[in-house]
Amino acid sequence: MINRRDLLKYSAAAGTALTFPAGTLLALQKGELLQRPIPASGEMLPMMGLGSSATFSRLAGDAEVEPLREVLRTMVDNGGTVFDTAPSYGDSEEVAGEIVNDLGIENDVFWATKVNAVPRGSNGSADPAAARAQIETSFKRIGTPTIDLIQVHNLADIPTQLGILKELKEEGRIRYIGTTSTNPDGYDYLVELMRKEPLDFIGVDYAVDNLLSAETILPLAADRGIAVLIYAPFGRTRLWNRTAGRELPAWAEEFDAESWAQFFLKFVAVHPAVTAITPATSKAQNMLDNLGGAIGRLPDKAMQKRMVDYIAALPQA
Repeated sequence: MINRRDLLKYSAAAGTALTFPAGTLLALQKGELLQRPIPASGEMLPMMGLGSSATFSRLAGDAEVEPLREVLRTMVDNGGTVFDTAPSYGDSEEVAGEIVNDLGIENDVFWATKVNAVPRGSNGSADPAAARAQIETSFKRIGTPTIDLIQVHNLADIPTQLGILKELKEEGRIRYIGTTSTNPDGYDYLVELMRKEPLDFIGVDYAVDNLLSAETILPLAADRGIAVLIYAPFGRTRLWNRTAGRELPAWAEEFDAESWAQFFLKFVAVHPAVTAITPATSKAQNMLDNLGGAIGRLPDKAMQKRMVDYIAALPQA
């Protein structure tokens, strides 16, 4: 794991915008925090961000604010900006909003939240008034007049909810809009939307043992100029379970991976369509470790295959 002193030194270069040809895999000189552009605007985002599901959500629900404060502070202090949340992640959005405003870093965070006002057990239709109320609650929580990104969560009632997001973007209240899907059953519909709707972002799952989105969705995103947030780069807990008790292979040093987290994250970061990765954590030391997944060399194509084969050969957890 990289230590805080080294990461602070490395992240001093994070403010420099890095550009690269589409489809080119970069092996960055160690010390630079990898950034990628949002295709719709050219705005640069650091590749490693923070998600707020899983343990982050559990601590938020238990009102254990201090560890979450340190996670968010660590991300921002070390060059990260992207924070992904959703109203459905328990108390994550509310607690993070309070922390961000208390720390005075609301302008240093790229706030990515979601909307889903489809009631459980309904016919899949969202109440427009409820959707608008949910969005207004997100505005109150973050405390800024503009939210960077709001996505329709898991493709829920796209005609209603994406329509509302389009209106708010036109009004200048939302900078970017999109939708998410971490269920392969929704991928065909996601592809359809990517082809016909003006999406700035999508959010999908992708990992060294979960390559389905790389078959169609990620190439289409590159072709259509749609930014991509990657969810579940650790397969939630799946990859941790498969590698539990195992030493990192020595050849991981060939792409500057110093932990399993960096092994998994660097695999994801290689894909040129990936804009940012948002692994969830509730520990500051894990946030530092994750940021190391966007520092140093990335695996080349041959190494990627070796990584996939290595993980595939491990027993299923």
